[in-house]
Amino acid sequence: MKTFMTAGAIALASMGTAVFADGHETIVIGVSIPAATHGWAGGMNFHAQEAVDRLEEVYPNLDFVLATASDPAKQVNDIEDMVATRNISALVILPFESEPLTSPVQAVADSGIWVTVVDRGLSVEGIEDLYVAGDNAGFGKVSGEFMVSQMPDGGNIVALRGIPTTIDNMRVEGFEAAIEGSGIEVLAMEHGNWNRDDSFTVMQDFLSKYPQIDAVWASDDDMAIGVLGAIEAAGRDDIQFVLGGAGMKEMIARTRDGDPMIPANVTYPPSMIATAIEMTAVGMTSNAPVSGTFTIGSVLVTADNAADFYFADSPF
Repeated sequence: MKTFMTAGAIALASMGTAVFADGHETIVIGVSIPAATHGWAGGMNFHAQEAVDRLEEVYPNLDFVLATASDPAKQVNDIEDMVATRNISALVILPFESEPLTSPVQAVADSGIWVTVVDRGLSVEGIEDLYVAGDNAGFGKVSGEFMVSQMPDGGNIVALRGIPTTIDNMRVEGFEAAIEGSGIEVLAMEHGNWNRDDSFTVMQDFLSKYPQIDAVWASDDDMAIGVLGAIEAAGRDDIQFVLGGAGMKEMIARTRDGDPMIPANVTYPPSMIATAIEMTAVGMTSNAPVSGTFTIGSVLVTADNAADFYFADSPF
């Protein structure tokens, strides 16, 4: 099932949900997300807190418990604490990693608590009531199609993956399908963990192994920054461009301003966490149909449309 609700539809549903079941009951919604370990996560943390603050004013009978975790073990502990001590009725979770969070979230769902999973997904399908994410297969597809358009005669590239998650798998599969038969050869693909420092190290290794690299699919803007740092430190001039993604305003500005090393970007907004929290609030306070899958499409950003995707006040 796929349920698509626009922001306007969410707002309309919210306007009609002032009356709770008994007029006095407090409903507790737990929100468990990774700490701001990189730029996208920092933006996601910002939007999560903003959504919680705003919704607590809109819904006097809703109480939110927001916890951030720096690793999967901490996130598991946070969730167990929410269930044991805060008696949550719903859980909104963006898993730090898919595999270690699957069983704990399964236990939450089995106890009858509503579960909304955001972005990274779990290793077993069907656990959650609502799944909110960007179009990860589309993200990879759009990225691959752009690489093909820029390299009509093929060439050698290296690629960086994110943290091991279901969405990372989907992105890579979409990318590989898009470049199939194009003459583009992926010399190597390693996990940069959506982290600048990790990606700097991975790119250093790629540069030492391969004397000729035509382009880099960094698949994320934080990783792209690490990649660019390694290229600059090595003094390499063979690499034509680096393709990141997620719409970091610094990178969008470089695309807008015609930087040849950053000719494009692919959107993947961290504000999706706010959408997930809002939809869960609607689900807890009304009969609005919010279960299923809510997918946010990925858009190719070039110099022609970059101004439409640059948000000066954004933390990311």
